[in-house]
Amino acid sequence: MGPPTRVVAVVVTFNRLELLQTLVRRLGEIPGLAEVLVIDNASSDGTDTWLAACTATGDIPVRSRSLATNRGGAGGFHDGLAWALDTGADLVWLMDDDGLPDVDCLPLLLEHRDDLDFWGPLVVDESDPRRLVFPIRLPGGAKVAHAVDDVRRAARGDRLDGIVIPFNGVLVTKELVERIGLPREEFFIWGDDHEYRLRAEESGARVATIVTAAVRHPSVGNLGTPMMWGLTTYNDSPSDLKHYCMARNNLVNLRDYRGPLHALAFVVKTVWFYTFSRPSLSRLRLSAGAMRAGIAGDFEGHRRFLR
Repeated sequence: MGPPTRVVAVVVTFNRLELLQTLVRRLGEIPGLAEVLVIDNASSDGTDTWLAACTATGDIPVRSRSLATNRGGAGGFHDGLAWALDTGADLVWLMDDDGLPDVDCLPLLLEHRDDLDFWGPLVVDESDPRRLVFPIRLPGGAKVAHAVDDVRRAARGDRLDGIVIPFNGVLVTKELVERIGLPREEFFIWGDDHEYRLRAEESGARVATIVTAAVRHPSVGNLGTPMMWGLTTYNDSPSDLKHYCMARNNLVNLRDYRGPLHALAFVVKTVWFYTFSRPSLSRLRLSAGAMRAGIAGDFEGHRRFLR
């Protein structure tokens, strides 16, 4: 029998100290973890002071690094994943500060350590665990599941192959990271997790959701506004920062993984939405600037929206 698998949790946080404290306490209750690494994205709410005094949760060591500037979830997971591998991790458990895994979440995921490369739990609404926070398009068709029971009925045994919601309690193997590299830190937010999943799938990674395992997460509300007479939806965030990153990064992902026609379709969809569905000249200009930046490989424009 070989050496035990070393599992390291990586948590990325920004200005949500209370949520972070709850999550770190929970990680101390979960069996199977060797260490917790926290990447603080230059928080200004006392997170750095609390982390400096936090050396363990339960019997599990806790270490932290505070970044000099806010580099978003993408930069945080880029650095955190690299750090975990430097500690000798065999598996890295990636999560944001606003998720809360059930105590049995990691043990249930680890039952599949020998036959998966990139896999995670269901992400359920903390106020109604029967509902998914991020709906799942079921394999083999167009049906989108919003209820946990629908996903479990579609699964084979305790897993749904070909689907995973990163980075909400997802496990990734050292071998996969060595094969495909680290998340794209320049994306800042929005689309970095999707790009990493696409890259993993392109490399032949074995991907799945374990439907008996769960991470509880605050509701994110409606993830799409209906458009084109209800035939489709559009991610319309009130935040200029989020919209800029979404428009830029989504266009890049579509170009790189689906081809120029899909990228062009996204441009047309954006123009339609802000011309007819929710007319806004300012949003059209913002979208156009973000898309031009993505095509040019300029990933600095979002910084003007940071506070």
